[in-house]
Formats: sequence, structure tokens, C-alpha cells
Amino acid sequence: MMFRRRFTPMNTPDGVNKLREAIKNADAVVIGAGAGLSTSAGFIYTGERFETYFRDFADKYHFTDMYSGGFTRFSSLEEQWAYWSRYIYINRYMNPPKPVYEKLLELVRDKDYFVLTTNVDHCFQKAGFDKHRLFYTQGDYGLWQCSEPCHDKTYDNAETVRAMVEAQGFVIAERGTLTIPEGVTLKTEVRSKLVPHCPVCGKPMSMNLRADDTFVEDEGWHVAAERYADFLRRHKNMKVLFLEAAVGWNTPSIVKFSFWQMTNEWPDATYACLNYGEAYAPEEIAKKSICINGDIGEILNQL
Repeated sequence: MMFRRRFTPMNTPDGVNKLREAIKNADAVVIGAGAGLSTSAGFIYTGERFETYFRDFADKYHFTDMYSGGFTRFSSLEEQWAYWSRYIYINRYMNPPKPVYEKLLELVRDKDYFVLTTNVDHCFQKAGFDKHRLFYTQGDYGLWQCSEPCHDKTYDNAETVRAMVEAQGFVIAERGTLTIPEGVTLKTEVRSKLVPHCPVCGKPMSMNLRADDTFVEDEGWHVAAERYADFLRRHKNMKVLFLEAAVGWNTPSIVKFSFWQMTNEWPDATYACLNYGEAYAPEEIAKKSICINGDIGEILNQL
């Protein structure tokens, strides 16, 4: 079904209480999570975090945020992986400053739930969500793949990334945070032996992120996809809450459009949209929807 493309921001009266009741009464909760969830948790790609960890790269290449830096053509693979190892470490192996994910888990811990997310920062597992109830559709900062790719396998990068950041002068402190010792000037290249290459064809590795048609959907990706499909099959005729959490318009077909479609087609489904400035539902499912406009971290606090 095609939905009308006229969307007016909504704020359901008494939305927090209605959502609390919807969670309580649901047989299952399907969470669809977007980048705004991590932003609310403190994973900001600009400002203090950017200045602390990337000022040297920013001065050289004149970008103003981490995301833009990821598209920079660096002078060498050694420099490229110096940048990316910092990026990966602080956004994948460090914990976000605020317990937003933990609060979301509190809401659904005792429910039959599943998480569909376009986020790649592993925050759900770090917060304690069951990894067998997660489907990371767009990849994982913690995985590498062949840049070609010559085969459909991914590789854990934790050990090498830690070695890279330490080789640049960082110290991995208590609870995994990165610190810069006083008087230390960070290096902006890693040693050549740390640069990852494909163990099969020898070409440089790349991030396992869905940026183009080289993205590798490995065995784990397909297993998670089947678990999600099976979860939907088993709950189609039950009371299901589709809880959309801070999803934007970068890839709306993955979460937003699919949630709208299932809410429209499933007789006992309810759709909830939690979003800052973009909380709305199509007219066709408005009566089955709960829309709450605001920072998702604050909404979860109220819940």
C-alpha cells in the first residue's frame, strides 16, 4: 500500500501514558531504532568529542565533524586507519555517556521483544539487550571486510583497533575510555604492519558498513535477518507494538515504512513514533498510532 505523502507532526494527547499502557498490554514489542537514539545517549559527532579526538585531522583536512571526516581522501592507508581506528574505538568500544539504551531495555526487558536497527555502534548489546533479538541491518563498526569484496566474511577488529589507538599515543584508561597523556602529541599514522589486508586476496580491508554495493552480508547477518522474519511470522496475529525510536529519513524503508505497512495490515498492531520534531504517522494508521515529539532520552525518563 502506498501512503499519502502528507505528514503533519503529531503529539498524541497524554502520549506517554498511552504508550506505557500499550507496552504493558502488548504480546510483543518490535523496536525500530535510528541514529537519534545514539545521539540522545551522547554519541555526538561534533563538538567536544570531535575536538578532543580529531582536532589534528580537522586542522589538516578542514572537516568539521566525524562523519564528514569518514569521506576524506587521506594521504596513505596508514593515515586513513589512524583516523578510522579512533573513530571506531570511541563510537564502538566506548560506552555512551547517558544511559538511554539501558532505560529502553528496562521498558521491554520482561516483554517478548525484537530490535531492528540501522545503527552500527553496538549500543544495544553494550546495554544488555539479548544479541539473539537484534538485527543490525547496516553493519557494525566492530567488523571489517574485504574492500573488493572477494568473499562474504567479516572479521572482528577489536584487538587491532586497540593496538592502533595506543600506537598513536592514546592510553586506554579505566572502563575503556581513551585519554591523552599530558605533553603527548598524537601521531596521525599507524605502523604499516597494523594496516588490515584481506587474508584471502591481500587487498585492503574496509568497514563493514552499507555505504555501497560492496557491503558484505555475512552469515551472522543472514541468521539475524531470519530470526527477525521468524519473529514477525510468529506474532502477526497477536497484539504487537511497533516502537519506532528516533528514526530519520536516511533509510526510511528499513524501519519507518515497514512499520507503517505492518501496522496498517495487522489487525491488532499499534505504531508508536518517538522523535524530536518528526513525530507523525500517516493518515491511514493515525487511529492506531501514538506519536510523541521530543528527545527520546527525556521521553524514556518519563516512561
